[in-house]
Amino acid sequence: MIRTTGVVFLAVLCGGAGTLSGAELIMFGSIGGQVRNGAGVGQMGASVSLLNRYERVVQRVLTTPDGRFRFTALTPDNYSIRVSLNTFVPAMRNNIPVRAGVESFLNIQLATLFSSIELVYTNPSQTGLLSDDWKWALRSSTATRPVLRLTDPWLNGSTTPRPNSPFSSTSGMVRVSAGDQGISSSLGSEADLGTAFALATSLFGSNVVRFSGNFGYASGSNTPTTGFRTSYSRSNDATVSPNVELTVRQAAIRQRAGQSFFSGQGNNQAVPMLRTMSVKVGEKMNIADLLTLEYGAVLESVVFIEHLNLFSPFARLTYDMGPLGQLQAGFSSGAPALDLIAHSREGADQESLLGLAMFPRVSLNGGRARVQRNETFELGYRRAAGSRTYAASVYQDFVRDAAVTFDSTNNAFGDGDRLPDLASNSSVFNMGNYKTIGYSGSVSQSFHDNWSATVTAGATGMMSPGARTLESNSGAELRHTMRPVRKAWASARVMGQMPVSGTRVSAAYVWTPEGTLGPTHGYLTQANSPQMGLNFQVRQPIPAVGGLPGRLEMNAELCNLLAQGYVPITSADGSMLLLIQFPRTIRGGVSFIF
Repeated sequence: MIRTTGVVFLAVLCGGAGTLSGAELIMFGSIGGQVRNGAGVGQMGASVSLLNRYERVVQRVLTTPDGRFRFTALTPDNYSIRVSLNTFVPAMRNNIPVRAGVESFLNIQLATLFSSIELVYTNPSQTGLLSDDWKWALRSSTATRPVLRLTDPWLNGSTTPRPNSPFSSTSGMVRVSAGDQGISSSLGSEADLGTAFALATSLFGSNVVRFSGNFGYASGSNTPTTGFRTSYSRSNDATVSPNVELTVRQAAIRQRAGQSFFSGQGNNQAVPMLRTMSVKVGEKMNIADLLTLEYGAVLESVVFIEHLNLFSPFARLTYDMGPLGQLQAGFSSGAPALDLIAHSREGADQESLLGLAMFPRVSLNGGRARVQRNETFELGYRRAAGSRTYAASVYQDFVRDAAVTFDSTNNAFGDGDRLPDLASNSSVFNMGNYKTIGYSGSVSQSFHDNWSATVTAGATGMMSPGARTLESNSGAELRHTMRPVRKAWASARVMGQMPVSGTRVSAAYVWTPEGTLGPTHGYLTQANSPQMGLNFQVRQPIPAVGGLPGRLEMNAELCNLLAQGYVPITSADGSMLLLIQFPRTIRGGVSFIF
């Protein structure tokens, strides 16, 4: 009997050799899919590239006549897929997980505007040792049923619910504000026009489209002042690649302040409009396991008296050393790289409105329009040790056609070198070109209940007048007397949220030596770019009323309350001139967020 049983068992092993060899397929996974156009027709000859986690191409195939493709025998890991075909926008999807015994299936739709890739998971054909009959027999067993209820979610279809419509996960905000018209700084003229909105929606699951606007009516010039932006990204985070933005803006010059320059005193002739249109493309990629590169460029066209074009590339390289911290190197040229300088703690919608309101700094030099251009190189280091974060940076700035806010009771001063400011009741003056080198270090301490404090100190070149009295009313003389002087500065900041009311408060003070315009550097590798003087920001949530689908929030912003950085200069006729980098402003409003 024993001999018979052994013979039967040996026969079963020999006969099941094919089944055992088939089990080896369970050690690998596969990626397949179908490429179709907008009408659902399969596309033959599309190039499909398979990339590993290091962005290196490991396989490349062409689609079959019905648009299908397949990569087999893939070791479990994260992969990326790139699909390209003539006359269509290329499609790409990152972080496609491959699991043993599972086929990741991609529904790829190519289009002339937006191409998309939808990922689903399907079970491969039966290749294991156990047939479906054996699986159902085990599931029906009382002893094994509780264990078998713990199924792998990867084997039960898609890990995310499939949207029923092309649009899903819609969010947005509407903000109405009042107070001073806006804020002028070294980064740009931030015009607050009264009403702003932002709307974001998911398109086919992984694509996010945002539309934002900031508009109002300039009664002094009888013309609307508006700005609109449309952006597209492959994630709900606007900083994840790729990110494409199209922005158009129009601003009216105040007629009262601009009449004397453009048309003569008392003439009601219309003045030129400032119009801008820009296209931005941003990308973020992992070069290696610990190395990340963020880069992009902005092409902006500015029309004011003349037609000016501004090309602004930017990049930041981050090396993550784990517990030893992070090393970063940043570069920007042209317009300030708002994508790298600082991100709002309130989310992508707030960031979109911030960038939309930031007009380029336009000034006049000898009656010709000029746009401020910055060229910045920066090295930074940051390390977190428990609840404390240490940071340091060194940088170099080269500024061309630097623009500062200018105020004077003498309307005849600097004729041909002053321009009405978009964000205040003052004017803009062109200070020419200068170069500065600076460094800074900071320590941040986080406390419980969402509170933190930061202390920063450093030294940099600050613009300061060589003489406090001018011999003429010439803008060239004023421009010649302003020069960068290396000075130390320090700042302290406290921010947090009240535990009961939910009020979010931020208070900061930046000390600078008297007689200077203050630091103007926009940090590419640090979390905060300090502003001049004493600043407060308050955001107060309002309890929901009557089943509103969102929430209300009041906000107030007070900038440079002590009016620091105001540099007085006496003109030749005895009148007082004021040069201001950060004007004092007070604003408030209400936001509806949904």
